[in-house]
Amino acid sequence: MGALHSMTGYAVETAELAAGSLSVELRAVNARYLDLSFRLNEDFRPLEPSLRERIGQRIKRGKLECRIGFQPRETSGLPEAPNAGLLDQLMALADAVRARAPEAAPMSVAEILRWPGMLGETRLDLEALHAAALDLTDRALHELDASRAREGDKLKAILLDRIAAIRSLTAALAPRLPEIVNAYRDRLTRRMEEWLASVEHERIMQEVALYAQKIDVDEELGRLESHLTEVERVLQAGGAAGKRLDFLMQELNREANTLGSKSVTVELAQISVELKVLIEQMREQVQNIE
Repeated sequence: MGALHSMTGYAVETAELAAGSLSVELRAVNARYLDLSFRLNEDFRPLEPSLRERIGQRIKRGKLECRIGFQPRETSGLPEAPNAGLLDQLMALADAVRARAPEAAPMSVAEILRWPGMLGETRLDLEALHAAALDLTDRALHELDASRAREGDKLKAILLDRIAAIRSLTAALAPRLPEIVNAYRDRLTRRMEEWLASVEHERIMQEVALYAQKIDVDEELGRLESHLTEVERVLQAGGAAGKRLDFLMQELNREANTLGSKSVTVELAQISVELKVLIEQMREQVQNIE
């Protein structure tokens, strides 16, 4: 039995590395299909295919944004001397340039000191940084999954509550149906006898019986209960249940509409309206389920 997941969730994981602070943020909202977007700087852009694969293994439906942030650690203080080897190379290159282009302006001290690596700056180890980002993404996905499962439990409780309310309505209605149909049959018989005094009584009774069959809602109540049972089964089974539940909401609404079209009393009409309200509340919640 799998967990029921909401499509809405949020997770963020951070890690302090020697090179700086790394963070992975995941935001998920409702969507008909799986829709992934990434907010990555150029250092992390090569990770996108791996990120898509990792996320796709855990998330089946919803709009998800993945953001990876990195803040390099600031160096404390300055070195006692510039990088001598790099400085020699830079000066040799400058001499070669001036030999070919005497008019070229010499480099200032500030420009030389800003040269990458001159003050001991080291290039980021991107391989290690990428490995850390993927590991952090796995942790964020685990937390997102737990967050979505918690929301799924809440949605499940709401849907089961609405199912109980629908059953309460139909349970109160079922014993009264014969009485409602008979009362309507009697009223219709009296009115037809008044209108068609010259028509044979047997013919009137045949027409009344035929109409009474048309307004019988036993089948609709039976199908309604069958759909409710299936909704419960799907909720208990969990997994990617959103599309199946959305279809069942359409079927429940169909039965409620048919019940409303057969309403011959204010009581039946009111119950039909209440059923449709409850089903619409369920449908709204189902839109959040993966």
